[in-house]
Amino acid sequence: MDDDLVVSAAELTERATDYLVARGAPLREARVQATHLVEAELRGHPSHGLRRLTVLGERIARGVLEPAAEPELTWVAQAALRVDGRGGFGPVAAYAAIDALRDRLDETGVAVASLHNTHHLGMLAPYVERICAEGAAGLVLSSTEGLVHPWGGAGALLGTNPIGIGIPAAGGDLIVDMSSGAVSAGKILDYRARGLPLPEGWAVDAAGEPTTDAAAAAEGAISPFGGAKGYALGLAFGSLVGALTGTAYGPAVRGTLDAETPTTKGDVIVVFHAALLAGGDERAALGAYLDAVRASGVRGPATIPGDRARTARGAHVRDGVRIAADVWALIAPATASATEPEAEAEAEPENETGEEDVPS
Repeated sequence: MDDDLVVSAAELTERATDYLVARGAPLREARVQATHLVEAELRGHPSHGLRRLTVLGERIARGVLEPAAEPELTWVAQAALRVDGRGGFGPVAAYAAIDALRDRLDETGVAVASLHNTHHLGMLAPYVERICAEGAAGLVLSSTEGLVHPWGGAGALLGTNPIGIGIPAAGGDLIVDMSSGAVSAGKILDYRARGLPLPEGWAVDAAGEPTTDAAAAAEGAISPFGGAKGYALGLAFGSLVGALTGTAYGPAVRGTLDAETPTTKGDVIVVFHAALLAGGDERAALGAYLDAVRASGVRGPATIPGDRARTARGAHVRDGVRIAADVWALIAPATASATEPEAEAEAEPENETGEEDVPS
């Protein structure tokens, strides 16, 4: 922590892009992937940020990730798009799917894409934010490796199976990005790398006993958020993705954490023409409602999902991003510039409850 550095978002993006280009990625695909990783850093989620470059680089080297792949988009019905990522970067396939779906909305009102043979999407918030930017509403579901134990059961039989929801609103869109686990797998790995203890209730060890040891948790399982209800949602999300994409379930999902196995995960993206379905633009009305929710806070304003990430992003764009020394060493050229961490402005703390902006 004391040897962390603060680096501008622009420089991080450039260095991460160079890292991927050096490993065989075309410039365009490398920049899409790198920009998405840096967006996670900007929002205060290093677990889904540049630390993931190591696995991506190893997967490219082992031939299980095709960095030059262009996704194959096939309309199987007027409002149904099937996307074969062809083994390429997840963000490249997901952004291509979103752009194609938005082009259909005036005709169909709703459009859905099922994605397979593509890699980890990372944080879901940037995808639904892109959808909201056009005045549409969006839903993104993703399946992950078996990482979560069933409620009343043992073993990592469920994925964290995250969900992203974006609804356009005046004064700040409603952006939900959360997993059905009490915490993301990436965050546990980040805590382990930093030698930090986990909060209680996040995970169990291999024997099914609660643990605050991140190394033991990495060998065990994540707990579902909210007990039986979080378990039910996680099981439903993962099952829906598998059923709509023809991809694997639970422990059979591979390819987002390891560096060796082909990807077997799936993703579902749904885009809604909000104004068409509602018969008018509801952004002002929703914005007023969300402001009323914010005003309900007992000790200061209550936060709306997405508020904290916007605050953190604004501070980090302005003042730079705190980067762990080992991550910076991975991407920094010999003469790269960086500042000491004192230059970083205080940002909102990372949410650790599993209730907002907590990706899988």
